[in-house]
Amino acid sequence: MHCVPTAGAALVLCAATAGLLSAQGRPVPVEPPQRFASWDEVNVLAHGLLQLGHGLREHVERTQGHLGALERRLGVCGAACKEPGASAAPPHVRESLVSPGKAASETLRSLQTQLKAQNSRIEQLFQKVAQQQRHLEKQHLRIQNLQRQVGLLAPMYLAHEVAKPGRRKRLPKMSQFVGPTHNISHLHRLPQDCQELFEEGERQSGLFQIQPQGSLPFLVNCKMTSDGGWTIIQRRQDGSVDFNRPWEAYKTGFGDPQGEFWLGLEKVHLILGDRSSHLAVQLQDWEGNAESLQFPVRLGGEDTAYSLQLTAPVASELGVTTVTPSGLSLPFSTWDRDHDLRRDKNCAKSLSGGWWFGTCSHSNLNGQYFHSVPQQRQQRKKGIFWKTWRGRYYPLQATTMLIQPTEAKAAS
Repeated sequence: MHCVPTAGAALVLCAATAGLLSAQGRPVPVEPPQRFASWDEVNVLAHGLLQLGHGLREHVERTQGHLGALERRLGVCGAACKEPGASAAPPHVRESLVSPGKAASETLRSLQTQLKAQNSRIEQLFQKVAQQQRHLEKQHLRIQNLQRQVGLLAPMYLAHEVAKPGRRKRLPKMSQFVGPTHNISHLHRLPQDCQELFEEGERQSGLFQIQPQGSLPFLVNCKMTSDGGWTIIQRRQDGSVDFNRPWEAYKTGFGDPQGEFWLGLEKVHLILGDRSSHLAVQLQDWEGNAESLQFPVRLGGEDTAYSLQLTAPVASELGVTTVTPSGLSLPFSTWDRDHDLRRDKNCAKSLSGGWWFGTCSHSNLNGQYFHSVPQQRQQRKKGIFWKTWRGRYYPLQATTMLIQPTEAKAAS
């Protein structure tokens, strides 16, 4: 009878399998990493672990099949041992025949229990490896996203760009303005404004880095037209950005330069300096009508509350009636810095936006955005309006403000 030797072989095989699994589970001393693993390396490792899990599961399934065959053979052996001819044997012979069969059967049941436990552990390991691979894929997507953001922050005057001084690449869309960067203008001088970009041959509108004199580089949205390069300093189009902000926000800028945004009074002042410039205002109502206005202006620094120096026609558009022969200087106001011409009222606080207020009733392109014209007149007065076009109580759908210096800056 070959029941016991065969069961012993299965026991050896299962013991070897258990040893392999326990060896897989033992902690292995890990050397300090010398570098970060690449995505390809991590991906190969994850796939290798998945293949290992599949192999272990197949091995256990084959072993269970072998044990099933052994159990069936033991059943046949047990039936033969209980035949009438076998019962005539002496008691000690019958015990010697039956006891090994019982022991082998118990051994098989024990091995099957262990194999089921091992199979459960392998299945758990397989699920954990699959879960880790999903996490790795998510992390890979996050890393790619971070790499794109880092790429947006990289200066345009890197070494490979220095070799091509005649061309400048536009930056992709950004959710925020680029902060201060180190300037190496002796290698690759950035343009001072969008008009200089136009004069150098750029004809495509988009996002560019510029560097006015005495300033660090920053990002602007340029619009190239037949009249030259214009810098967009404000855009309202969908109400996605809150314009009811304090002085510091209007000074430094806020929003998305590809969507709604305010460039920042300090940046506008750096671009224009003390040069004569044009301010273009583009308006759109809810019926699809559009209006475009253009004025000559100068802009003072923060010591003048970023005052606009206006001519008489512009002053009347902004609600100023008393104008000196040299024009009018109209300061900027916010709810926490009241510089308007109304002594009895804070226009910025009342109308929910910073602006060059003469009075509170002529214009405010930074007011509250309404997705449709409100019914109540008191509510409409807080919206975006330009009185001389659609009236005091008509909140506009979209506005854009652009600047263009009309004088070249002196060479530094």
